[in-house]
Amino acid sequence: MATPLSADRLVAALRAEGLTVHERDGWRSHSRDTATGKSFGPVYGILIHHTAGHNDRELCYWGRSDLPGPLCHSWLGKTDGLWMISSKRANHAGLVDADVIAALRAESALPHDDQANADGNDCLYGLEIENLGTGKDPYPAKQYREAVLWAAALCRVHGWSERSIAGHKEAQPGKVDPSFDMDTFRADVKKQLAAKPGAPARPLPTPSTPRVDLSRLIAAAKADPPAKQGHVTYRAGVNLVENALVKEGLLAKTYAGDGSYGTTTKAAYARWQRSVAGGGYTGTAADGIPGSASLKRLGARHGFTVTS
Repeated sequence: MATPLSADRLVAALRAEGLTVHERDGWRSHSRDTATGKSFGPVYGILIHHTAGHNDRELCYWGRSDLPGPLCHSWLGKTDGLWMISSKRANHAGLVDADVIAALRAESALPHDDQANADGNDCLYGLEIENLGTGKDPYPAKQYREAVLWAAALCRVHGWSERSIAGHKEAQPGKVDPSFDMDTFRADVKKQLAAKPGAPARPLPTPSTPRVDLSRLIAAAKADPPAKQGHVTYRAGVNLVENALVKEGLLAKTYAGDGSYGTTTKAAYARWQRSVAGGGYTGTAADGIPGSASLKRLGARHGFTVTS
């Protein structure tokens, strides 16, 4: 638990870590505090996002008709660098799993995010990284490095470890951002925290694509359908596969994001197996139980890698 940094202390911490910080006009007083009647803090951790778009700094500042800005504390562009959007309450997290917040506070292993029962805007810093989030939109090395420095700066000034960091996809059911592996990101922050602030990193860290474990996915495909509705065996991998099936037009979005490989997901995956892109399988080879070849084809199209 910590008191949120003032605008001056926030900028100072980021610059001390080696970042070039741009200050958007009005950011120091820009917040949701007055509108919601809720102040920001105490803070328990950091949430990492991708924007799912390009050239969206102003969108993150002003927000949308259904979600007023600010939508983050900092926006990190592909080429435009790091911009300050707010130092107070921001609409970036929404409702998240209270168990995840408790784990961030305790710096313990993150649990499955199976509920949306706590307001993350109250207590989490948020970074929005400019990226389409498709898995095929690359993060330039410099941009990813700046994201690591941003998170490390906040951890350092608050005396936190890398275990105080989560991806949005790890905190709120159904979310898929950011489109890189969070374990790799936390490991890169850990390395930065072990170095002196502002020390150059060689080589530059690079993001790792999300991974789906084939054996765990097969176990989910066999265990979840006959179990009680909503049974979860392998949430992270199933969410990635379901999101890909939605993009392929094979699964309705309403059935994705719960981490359960139920009968509807199994039927959608069977349609993927039968499709030309999925391999054109027939009979028992298209039974909705993932195989290595069909899963790798799906991952190649939607930005995840397959491990055994």
